[in-house]
Amino acid sequence: MTEPTDEAHGGALGERLNWLRAAVLGANDGIVSTAGLVVGVAGATDDRSALLTAGLTGLLAGSMSMAAGEYVSVSTQRDSEKAALAVEKRELREQPEAELAELAHLLERRGLSREVAEEAAVQLTERDALKAHARVELGIDPDRLTNPWHAAWASFLAFTAGALLPLLAMVLPPADWRLGVTVLSVLAALTLTGWSSALLGAAAPGRAMLRNVAGGALAMGVTYAAGSLLDVAGA
Repeated sequence: MTEPTDEAHGGALGERLNWLRAAVLGANDGIVSTAGLVVGVAGATDDRSALLTAGLTGLLAGSMSMAAGEYVSVSTQRDSEKAALAVEKRELREQPEAELAELAHLLERRGLSREVAEEAAVQLTERDALKAHARVELGIDPDRLTNPWHAAWASFLAFTAGALLPLLAMVLPPADWRLGVTVLSVLAALTLTGWSSALLGAAAPGRAMLRNVAGGALAMGVTYAAGSLLDVAGA
């Protein structure tokens, strides 16, 4: 009989869902921020070069900002995880009996009887004491610490993928079609990302899609009005 692996359990599934959710949200940010930027510039000018320059600089600035922020955030989380593991390793070395009793108590609180919890604690400790305490007490898998570079690249790519849609929709069509094509493309994409985020979060899709579309439409409306006012003012 095939032995079950960690991939069959909720931890791996939860991690994959978190990455998917982060990718969807990153793409959504790229869509909304770049759409707001290019639509705002379109309110002031229909020059293709100006629109392309604004869109590309906004895409690069946004994707780099997202990547840097994610790297710093996940690095801080990783440092905290490593520090907690170091403390746990020291406690296991200095007071193994107390740590064994603590592990048994934690297992008992999860629903095991005292006898079963004590036996399980002994077996887990004999197999890998640090890993057992890390998972049960800290909620950390020592073999799968968060990777800041993976998070940074994922955020960079997700934002870039989302930002490319409004940028290309604005610069590729003829001048008379640009605004309409961009707005419709963005609203369709936001409907999709809203549905995807609701699906990943097991929530009702209708409300999520409506929020997404309304937020994107408001952002484009405000920036277009601002660009038009600046054009009128001769700025």
